[in-house]
Amino acid sequence: MIQKKKYAKAAKIIPDGYESANHFFEAVFKDKEMIWMGQNTNELHIGHNDDVHKAMIDCIGSDEYCKYPPPEGFTELQSLILKDLDLEDLSIYVNAGATESLYLAMNAVLSPEDNVITPDPGYLIIDNFASRFANEVRQVKIYSEENNYKLTPKLVRENMDENTRVILLIDPLNPLGSSYTEEEIKEFAEIAIENDIFLLHDITYRDFAYNHTLCAKYAPDNTITCYSFSKIFGMAGLRLGAIISTQEVIDVVKSIIINDVGTNMIAQAGALAALKSKPEWIDRVRDTTFENQKIIKEAVDQCEGVFLPVYPSSANMMGIDLSGAGIDPEDMSSYLIEKKVFTRQGSYTSNTFGHNYLRVSYSIDPEKVKVFAREFVLAVEALRTK
Repeated sequence: MIQKKKYAKAAKIIPDGYESANHFFEAVFKDKEMIWMGQNTNELHIGHNDDVHKAMIDCIGSDEYCKYPPPEGFTELQSLILKDLDLEDLSIYVNAGATESLYLAMNAVLSPEDNVITPDPGYLIIDNFASRFANEVRQVKIYSEENNYKLTPKLVRENMDENTRVILLIDPLNPLGSSYTEEEIKEFAEIAIENDIFLLHDITYRDFAYNHTLCAKYAPDNTITCYSFSKIFGMAGLRLGAIISTQEVIDVVKSIIINDVGTNMIAQAGALAALKSKPEWIDRVRDTTFENQKIIKEAVDQCEGVFLPVYPSSANMMGIDLSGAGIDPEDMSSYLIEKKVFTRQGSYTSNTFGHNYLRVSYSIDPEKVKVFAREFVLAVEALRTK
């Protein structure tokens, strides 16, 4: 018999009527009528993606995919990512998405005596990664208006000690969309430099924000930046990202990787085209995403006992607090899926506060957001207990 793994991830909740979580996600994926608001993905490139399509099709047509690509990513792609962030003095490793980057970062810098500070709510898989390599994961409760629903420098100082090695900044924050001012980033940088610790800066949703500051600008030697093509580039299914830091950190990353034969070259071809064309589409994608928030806000404002903890969101997702209406977010998610709207209950991103909120994403056609808004108002009245 195989013993249960010490660091095993929590099993995914199996929705009623499905054999497994995988069967559920496959059914949702294949349902062409489903409105996709549950995974923070981006459909706003549909119909605007000719350059990316051509680059990937040309790559397939060349038959070069029969060979392994360079193990650390094509140098042109590396250069364009660093240029996109204006971090051209740092080092980079291209890999299969920001989730892999986050795992590699924790593995690279943590030791058994260390602790890691993370936000709650947050992206729980990162906490799992930290627990594999550190002695303790300190989940700091941030679901409060008092601290603007985000991990603050003050909260970090109150929760850190001499064994703190990493501060996780998900910025903007999945699941609420809160983000940081430049002054807050400067203060985090000061904390990292003063204490010789790392800021793990997950910037997956950075480009949805109208204003964003990179920790690496103020603490380059103490920052590990995780970059993703899944969200703003609308390439989630291609699995591509990068980890950016000092050469010392990247050298450690290269020594611990599992996949040392490179990342999908067709995805890299598409990513090159997407980066080169970014100035042509970034405003349209960001503005549409922002305008879609207003549709949701108008619907939420019609519902007594329901509110948006963070508005406007700096990401392409937000949390909708249902607690004042006495609604279980899992019930809301199940109700909406029957209406062909896929959302996510809060327990996916917080064990402590997940019973309060529903997470919805909205980088989709505004007409689909209007369908959600209509069904959400009806759902609140159908499900409310207060």
